[in-house]
Amino acid sequence: MTAPSPQATPQPVPQGQDGGRVVVVTGAARGIGRAIAERFVAAGDTVATLYRGGDLPQGVHGYVADVTDTAAVDAAFTAIEKELGPVEVLVANAGVTRDGLLMRMSDDDFTAVLDVNLTGTFRCVRRASKGMIRLRRGRIVLVGSVVGLYGGPGQVNYSSSKAALVGMARSITRELGGRGITANVVAPGYVETDMTAALPEDTQAQYRTAIPAGRFASTDEVAGVVQFLASDAAAYVSGAVIPVDGGLGMGH
Repeated sequence: MTAPSPQATPQPVPQGQDGGRVVVVTGAARGIGRAIAERFVAAGDTVATLYRGGDLPQGVHGYVADVTDTAAVDAAFTAIEKELGPVEVLVANAGVTRDGLLMRMSDDDFTAVLDVNLTGTFRCVRRASKGMIRLRRGRIVLVGSVVGLYGGPGQVNYSSSKAALVGMARSITRELGGRGITANVVAPGYVETDMTAALPEDTQAQYRTAIPAGRFASTDEVAGVVQFLASDAAAYVSGAVIPVDGGLGMGH
């Protein structure tokens, strides 16, 4: 009787240049992405970002790349792997909006948002997953939105791009789950960022009345959930959508 073949075990992960794991957060120059990057730096991880410009948090290694450019994404990941080490965590956060009513939305307004928010995420996930498969471990966190499930007037393009991330994460889970790789979506609601701060006070008040928590989230509250999903404590969580919206989208 032939003895069963031993199961493949995860390969030891070399520490990043700054210690800990090598974590890539796209769009870490501001807002939610910045808070996420700061969280990982504070935890002792080596953090890199693909970004298009702006000041970065202290300790974050910047690689200028447009996520709509496959060659640029591939080159950035190649540089990160060479200079910092193999990527174990990817947080796909980079995103854009081009809001407008359906009947007035141009083809370019629609496709431009999808190319960054959805196809750009795909490009980064595809490239990062190559190294994760070799390591037989990895964490992929996609930053979605409550409007991806809840909907939003004037946001057909943005809502479509964020809703599609759910199918992406669940397909990745089915493909790569057996290799020690998880893929999840964090779906923030209204968050205290420069974008929401620029809204008129009465508009902000209307939004708050719809939120059971009665307030907007801080960027750090979103970052904390992302950090959990990237941790060993979440090793058995995959294909999930985690809302961080104060109860706004419950049931959706």
